[in-house]
Amino acid sequence: MEQVLDIAYAEKQRREQSIQMVHKILEERYDHQPLAYVHSFGCQQNVSDGEKIMGLLAQMGYGFTQSQDEADLILYNTCAVRENAETRVFGNVGALKKLKKEKPGLLLCLCGCMMQQKQVVEKIQTSYPFVDIIFGTHALHTLPQLLHTKLTTSQRHVISVEEQENQIVEGLPTRREGSIKAWLPIMYGCDNFCTYCIVPYVRGREKSRMPQDILAEARELMAQGYKEITLLGQNVNSYGKGLEPAVNFSKLLRMLNEIEGDFRIRFMTSHPKDCTRELLDTIRDCDKVCNHIHLPVQSGSNRILREMNRHYTKEDYLALIDYARKNIPDVAFSSDIIVGFPGETREDFLETLELIRQVGYERLYTFIYSPRTGTKAATMADPVPAAEKSAWMQELLELQGELGQESFEKMVGRSWRVLVEGEGKTEGTLTGRTESNVIVDFKAPKSLIGQFATVKVTKAMKWAVLGELIEK
Repeated sequence: MEQVLDIAYAEKQRREQSIQMVHKILEERYDHQPLAYVHSFGCQQNVSDGEKIMGLLAQMGYGFTQSQDEADLILYNTCAVRENAETRVFGNVGALKKLKKEKPGLLLCLCGCMMQQKQVVEKIQTSYPFVDIIFGTHALHTLPQLLHTKLTTSQRHVISVEEQENQIVEGLPTRREGSIKAWLPIMYGCDNFCTYCIVPYVRGREKSRMPQDILAEARELMAQGYKEITLLGQNVNSYGKGLEPAVNFSKLLRMLNEIEGDFRIRFMTSHPKDCTRELLDTIRDCDKVCNHIHLPVQSGSNRILREMNRHYTKEDYLALIDYARKNIPDVAFSSDIIVGFPGETREDFLETLELIRQVGYERLYTFIYSPRTGTKAATMADPVPAAEKSAWMQELLELQGELGQESFEKMVGRSWRVLVEGEGKTEGTLTGRTESNVIVDFKAPKSLIGQFATVKVTKAMKWAVLGELIEK
């Protein structure tokens, strides 16, 4: 244990020294504050990582811009979950070639999940040689060292993409994008190896943060005035494996719920195989833990679930839904669905539609299957034409649109506590979310932004509801 602490201390010292040296170099090199453009693709964990990247850049002396043309450093924090995300990254990087030629001093950085794939890094080196720094998910905390190396040597590419055991690096600065809601990672990596998913290969194996570090960060967020924290992990339900003393996710939620203040707790993502009755009872008992559960089912066919390596059946899943509905008042569910998994038949897809009808989700996040090199599913036969998969997707979206509006209709005439997040799309309106994560638009003064308000729902739409303010 002492050796681990010594290594962490030494790493922190190297990072802080690099931050100071980069800061000095930038002051000497620029007659203005250099600006960074940072964009994170993909999931909420990536967004959270992006906030830490911006925190490190700020300590090194960078300001920030929303314009790539103004930037002295451009960084893309990439996502590897779907082919679409990778295609977008390559397209965006290719478009930077002209800008790099016009501004030779511009630094281009690529990081995140895509960079943990050997074939991607090789493609960047050969097809996009103007990229300066490449680093993977395990090297985020070394950005100051990498940047210092680039600024002080003649290396064409500075690369850090080595695979290593997940390490938890505490104390990194964070530049959060909002002042009302905050992301709070509680664990990193994934041990599930679903056959369609690249995450365990690019994020590494599961490792949980110590509960005292999570609690300290949550208290700091409350002191800063945040009203909602979302706990992040690839599978938050398995939080705590290997921790001593033992603390599971249910216990962590109860500990967070005891923090003083008027705020909400959400969490994602939650794997059905590890969702227990103890967890559902905890959601029921903890007044600050939201009654909205994002519980990705992926498919309603037991055969496809086996092929996906999900380790539960649709009967197991529906039993969890039933228990939650009987025990948690006004509980709401959202889910992820993959359409067109290799070998999926029309009959399998119809089973998914039936499960959606049985659950009655408030919201669905739907995706047509995207093969990921290195996963087992990428080697499976996939005979269904893309056009047919697209037709299935449209059928699913139409069903969910109807079911979503039906669930929202049940809210009409009732009053709900809403966290006001900002201005609505219609002039004079504000927008916020209920505890069950339903979007509500209503007329109210801007002074309510960042506060809780009570709103009576007056009209249901397919993806949101309208209401009127009844209490400030």
